[in-house]
Amino acid sequence: MWHNTIVPFLVENPSMAIFLTLCLGYLVGKLKYKMLTLGTVTSVLLVGVVLGILAPEVKILPPLKMVFFLLFLFAIGYSVGPQFFRSFRKTGLPQVIFAAVVCVVCLGVTWLCAKLAGYNAGEAVGLFSGAQTISAVIGVGQETINGLHISEAAKESMNNVVPVMYAVTYVFGTAGSAWIIAFVGPRLMGGFQKCRQDCVEEEAQMGQTLVDQPGYGSSLREVAFRCYRVDNDWFGTGKKVSDLEAYLKSQGRRLFVDRIRHNGQITDTPKGSAMIFKGDEVVLSGRREAIIGEETWIGEEAQDPELLNFPIRIQPVMVASKAVDGKTVKEIREMPFMHGVSIRSIKRQQSIDIPVRENNVVDGGDMMTLVGLPYDVDTAAKAIGRASRQTTATDIIFVSLGILIGGIIGVLSFNAGSVPISLTTSGGALIMGLIFGWWHSKRPDYGQVPEPAVWIFRDLGLNMFIACVGLECGPHFVQAFAQVGWMLLVWGAIATALPLIISILLARYVFKFRPGTALGCVAGSRTTTAALGAVEESLHSNVPAMGYAVTYAVGNTLLILFGVVMVILFA
Repeated sequence: MWHNTIVPFLVENPSMAIFLTLCLGYLVGKLKYKMLTLGTVTSVLLVGVVLGILAPEVKILPPLKMVFFLLFLFAIGYSVGPQFFRSFRKTGLPQVIFAAVVCVVCLGVTWLCAKLAGYNAGEAVGLFSGAQTISAVIGVGQETINGLHISEAAKESMNNVVPVMYAVTYVFGTAGSAWIIAFVGPRLMGGFQKCRQDCVEEEAQMGQTLVDQPGYGSSLREVAFRCYRVDNDWFGTGKKVSDLEAYLKSQGRRLFVDRIRHNGQITDTPKGSAMIFKGDEVVLSGRREAIIGEETWIGEEAQDPELLNFPIRIQPVMVASKAVDGKTVKEIREMPFMHGVSIRSIKRQQSIDIPVRENNVVDGGDMMTLVGLPYDVDTAAKAIGRASRQTTATDIIFVSLGILIGGIIGVLSFNAGSVPISLTTSGGALIMGLIFGWWHSKRPDYGQVPEPAVWIFRDLGLNMFIACVGLECGPHFVQAFAQVGWMLLVWGAIATALPLIISILLARYVFKFRPGTALGCVAGSRTTTAALGAVEESLHSNVPAMGYAVTYAVGNTLLILFGVVMVILFA
């Protein structure tokens, strides 16, 4: 049935072979045994290889896979662009330098391993992409190889071996990186007890909040609205709303009075001069950790559906105002326009959660989710930056123009001896993604690419490209693997482990980062999200995330571009 029905169908419809690869690849990628999983990218590649072996007649058009790859690279640049350029400020400079050093170490160690093993340019690029878990290097490396002044047969041979090297080394590259950073790293930083204690101290300095504790998620509803029946003698013959909010603030509780029921009449959005008397019911709002326990002071909590049923605004806002950019969460909360408004969450690079702690700094381009009454939230949004439009529409002109300009820049080249050197269209798309993403953070009314669209470009774009690569190299996989041999596993393990150990020691003894931040910086520089989750779990803290954002932006950019460098070093 396979050869008589399915293979002819796939040969006549190569796009169906890609979707079959994606379907099965994503399915395999979801399988997990304890902490071991192949991950989506590797699974898609392996499924593509198998289908390529079973149906070698399937032909994939080269422009098809490059379209997906360029969308992926632009989306990568777009999402990290604001943080990438802002990281060169004085406060982020040590982490920028560290990430650059780590990337150079990764390149140097992999180059040395490839030299000792006697690999060619294609094998070296494949080893680099898999051992350093940077999938995009496959495309950048292959495009650079295609520009070399060598025979077409040599180019084809090198291009076929790249995904083989990647597939074999990526598994340890991911699992090994997570294990080394999460379990070896703390020991190299002074032991688990020291690292965990330091994280506790760092959390206290940042301003620890209940919602940042392990085990809590978005279902906790970080901002709460609760109703209380006033019976405390403190209210005497009546207190103003401003008096109550000022008293609560003096006790370290940032809460707001949103509604009052007095003698059966409900007052919406009461002014500061409105009075509260004993026997009234009030609705207080604020972050959950600040509002817990008010029944012990104000009075018994009341279940009043009518009083609690009112519209609130939940509004993501991109930070763009100079008045907010670079300020701490505590400083922002103290600003007049934040009255009645709570910060539910802060996201950086559209995917990295920044804990809402008092001393954490908010950067331009961050997305803050505000919660409160509509008028209060609208006022705060205008002062902070620009409220994110609740739309799924992507500015396709913006995306297409960015990739086009990047491609034009990328094809410009010069010769160093007999070796042509250029960014390639892939590198150009990445660079323009960085620039356009940064520009959008400064001019948020232009270049809107919603988070779901960025995810599609990044995740689906990469995996569509990887599916094409797998289907193309499938017929040559066995021959290519026989060419490199089983020693590839050893060289891959060395190329993964040695740079990580060197990086951890550099973070401790040269850069003198604190343990939690240091391990987050190592994970970010290597762009391994799995390692970030593992180290947060091992240290029982999310402090490592504070070292991940800046280094991820730098590492993601440099490691991809180093794919070009690796080919040049072997050319």
